[in-house]
Amino acid sequence: MSDHAIEADALVIGAGPVGLFAVFELGLVDIRAHVVDILDKPGGQCAELYPEKPIYDIPALPVVSGQELTDRLLQQTRPFDPQFHFGEMVETLGRADDGRWIVATDAGTRFAVKVVVIAAGGGTFQPKRPPVPRLAEFEGSSVFYSIRNRQAFAGKRALIVGGGDSALDWTLALAPAASRVTLMHRREQFRGAPATVARVMELVESGEIDFRLGQMTGLRGDNGRLEAVSAKGPDGEFEIGCDVLLPFFGLTIKLGPVADWGLELIDDRITVDVATFATSAPGIYAIGDINTYPGKLKLILSGFHEAALMAHNAHSIVYPGERLVFQYTTSSTSIHKKLGVE
Repeated sequence: MSDHAIEADALVIGAGPVGLFAVFELGLVDIRAHVVDILDKPGGQCAELYPEKPIYDIPALPVVSGQELTDRLLQQTRPFDPQFHFGEMVETLGRADDGRWIVATDAGTRFAVKVVVIAAGGGTFQPKRPPVPRLAEFEGSSVFYSIRNRQAFAGKRALIVGGGDSALDWTLALAPAASRVTLMHRREQFRGAPATVARVMELVESGEIDFRLGQMTGLRGDNGRLEAVSAKGPDGEFEIGCDVLLPFFGLTIKLGPVADWGLELIDDRITVDVATFATSAPGIYAIGDINTYPGKLKLILSGFHEAALMAHNAHSIVYPGERLVFQYTTSSTSIHKKLGVE
């Protein structure tokens, strides 16, 4: 065993909502975890792609943004002091002679753990970039694939391109803040929810936003500052003046190194035992969108359920031979002590 490996009870791969809740559930059964995520911050897809987009199906929270949900889950994990390793991608996973898993990241960090919890969502999410010349020159300054703070667009001319839910939702969200919002799509039919499409069209008809039929052909501007986007539509070529461009062309999902770890897969998803959410390799679990089983629903709340069952089974691996007594957080004095509840 290398002296440079970080020794821990468990390693959670993925700091999205399901990964964060797994830290909490593991903590309740005295399993301390380190967390690795390829992003530079916690929250996963929620925080990266729609931090301000409302979520409506989290129990007891009628509406919550992706960022607020992340913040609440982080607060919930604090009693267990998880150690985060951001901006790192897990590359290799192998078994040591003593039965522990040796996990290494692309940053050279190595872990020696008894339990590995894969909560990596659908894998690595990358926005689909439109095939437009000079696009890279403006990325990060005038071209954005997600919105972290809608107020950053206050007073700016925003061009949103796309016909799905993300394009439509952010058209509605930015309309009150931006000086002008233009939505462009290659056809008049949209892929978004009918109610959302209707709201967008109401704003178009009232003159509060613009809608153009067309496809992008080029960008105009200097030093990362966008001035206009050229496009081609049914009536020929035209140009739209704008300060920021938001292309929502969907996501490319790549399973990444997980595919090479020898785990049983079906359609690029990890198969699991639904009683424990264990994978085909002892000590490795998969929860959230990364797994598959009959009746699987890709919902955050489903991942929370999976995390709870996973943690109870993982206790037998971290503490072999010790009996785990099931306890309720409402009445258990030992759990209250762990949580710092008076």
